[in-house]
Amino acid sequence: MSLLRGIATVGGYTMASRVLGFVRDVLTAAYLGAGPVADAFFVAFKFPNFFRRLFAEGAFNAAFVPLFAGMVAKDGRVVARNFAEDAMAVLIAVLLGLTIVVETLMPQFIALVAPGFRDEPDKFALAVEFTRITFPYLLFISLVSLQGGVLNSLDRFAAVAATPIVLNLCMISALVGLTRVLPSAGVALSWGVALAGLAQFLWLAVACDREGMALRLPLPRLTPEVRSLLRLMLPAALGSGVVQVNLLVDVMIASLLPTGAVSFLYYADRLYELPLAVIGIAIGTAILPLLSRQIRLGETVAAGTTQNRALEIALILTLPATVALIVLAQPIIATLFERGAFGDATTRETARALVAYSLGLPAYVLIKVLAPCYYARQDTRTPVKIAVLCVAVNTAVALVLMQVVAHVGIALATAASAWLNAALLARGLLARGAFALEPRTRARGLRALAASLAMGAALLGGMQLAGPLLAIHGVIRWAALAGLVALGLVAYAAAGVALGAFAPRELLRTLRRPAS
Repeated sequence: MSLLRGIATVGGYTMASRVLGFVRDVLTAAYLGAGPVADAFFVAFKFPNFFRRLFAEGAFNAAFVPLFAGMVAKDGRVVARNFAEDAMAVLIAVLLGLTIVVETLMPQFIALVAPGFRDEPDKFALAVEFTRITFPYLLFISLVSLQGGVLNSLDRFAAVAATPIVLNLCMISALVGLTRVLPSAGVALSWGVALAGLAQFLWLAVACDREGMALRLPLPRLTPEVRSLLRLMLPAALGSGVVQVNLLVDVMIASLLPTGAVSFLYYADRLYELPLAVIGIAIGTAILPLLSRQIRLGETVAAGTTQNRALEIALILTLPATVALIVLAQPIIATLFERGAFGDATTRETARALVAYSLGLPAYVLIKVLAPCYYARQDTRTPVKIAVLCVAVNTAVALVLMQVVAHVGIALATAASAWLNAALLARGLLARGAFALEPRTRARGLRALAASLAMGAALLGGMQLAGPLLAIHGVIRWAALAGLVALGLVAYAAAGVALGAFAPRELLRTLRRPAS
């Protein structure tokens, strides 16, 4: 499977998941708005989700995939499967203990994660209740991370990329079907999250079985291979998940602001995460097993080419997404969410947060491209050192800016720390000779930036014409936004081809060509 095809597979399923995710968010906004129940649920959702992203998209993949892929290439599937089973047994033992501790001490953890909630006892109690329901999700989704690492290492990306679809279907079903019989929509959504973890685990268990990789559950053993996994995994938890660490810091600080701040940041986060997931996570998922094999086999030139093509694809796709989110922030938020409990004021504040987050979108995606270059070489220490610095910078800048621009300052701090993270990761790779930026990659990146700015100008003109239509609720507003999106796609494609940022025929050839 070619690198681009792997990215397209993961990105395509992720896009389908995000479409369902927007349906979920539209319903959530209508049911919860941005009040105390919403703030409490978003904390309850983010708490186990924070660990999910570290495991599913960060630490576990960073440590497990290079080891597992290397074993498949050198020692065969049987040895690799035994390693995966031992890793799963230890993972379950650790997570069961963690779940028991967190469930028992949930009020203390919520006081740490959302310190501002302590001044509002009702909201604090809701957050504790909701998080006790959602937290077991972590156990199942961590096992999903292991199953996904097995499948991704075998270049089987589709089933793994489809797992978020299961999450969204469970949450939508719970919100629509259980809200009437449970105390609140927040309780219904919390149960939807918990049940989704089990459903995703069963989904990938079937997929592993079809690939001849059904995993048994032996007694936990700290084998040499598992010890090596843990040594790589612990620092990677922070190194690969710095964006998630920053988002958790955002919640902690936002809880100190008036009611609604946590919700504004959540809705904005959901929107800028669309290109981050479809582009950044897709590239990171596809590049890691390929790079690991190339480095393990000593194919240095091929590894350099893989890194440059991944960076090139990231820039071509991310830069226009960044400009579009900045220009269209207000109409996107209004069209998707403005109904029911979600009013005009909430739209304005959420759009401001989206613009601030979007300024860091290229950096978020670059982190997903650059970090695997370390993990494929089994270096998880360098990213963690960078991560610690970036989290400190994010916290300090957020505490200062929130005094001036409230929740927008928190989003700006997150974007700034992401750029610092990406810059330091790139500098480290260049300094050790592990990455060399090809002239082609540099040239195409600059041309993609120019094409994105041209697209932005076209969108600004289109917004002037479509302004009256965007003010009308319902189908007309949706049609106007769809027209602007179509305009942006056409403008960027035309400018990109004219400026030489990309060539359609070359992309098709790359999609068809198998990778080494």
